[in-house]
Amino acid sequence: MSEAPAPLASLLSEAEVLARVEALAAAIAPRIDDGTVAVCLLTGGIWFAADLMRALARLERHPLFDALWLSSYADARDSTGRIEIRAPLQRSVAGRRVLLIDDVLDSGLSLEAADRMAREAGAAEVLSAVFARKPWPAPRAVVPEFVAWEAPARFLVGYGMDDAGRLRGLPGVGAMD
Repeated sequence: MSEAPAPLASLLSEAEVLARVEALAAAIAPRIDDGTVAVCLLTGGIWFAADLMRALARLERHPLFDALWLSSYADARDSTGRIEIRAPLQRSVAGRRVLLIDDVLDSGLSLEAADRMAREAGAAEVLSAVFARKPWPAPRAVVPEFVAWEAPARFLVGYGMDDAGRLRGLPGVGAMD
């Protein structure tokens, strides 16, 4: 028998999430072209990346797509402080612009590792887009060019963000405190 889930406070509805993605796509579209490689950071970035790619397509931008599977949280609520590469890039980014796509910028470790990996693979330019950016007490190594939502310092779930693998599929964003 599993535990009852903690109470969930709604922060963004599905409509609010999608409106923020559309606005972000409008900001990103002038900075990319069809030779750009959009790289989704797995697993949490899948929901945001899918919606962002569709929003960019509506703006006549059709970047190449790839994914990078990194882990620093496992099923914990706090980062382990180190990055595990579970699956590297499959597509060459040499000489190309790369757009990293992630669900949430918390500690910044995953985005920093992805940025470093893209640059080491020869990317001409690396941009990053995150759906949610949480406040952090220290400066992060990578500052995303595109942020859909300045999130509160709460434990977020939904729209790719999870609690030990649960609640990722919620269409909106909630907080568990």
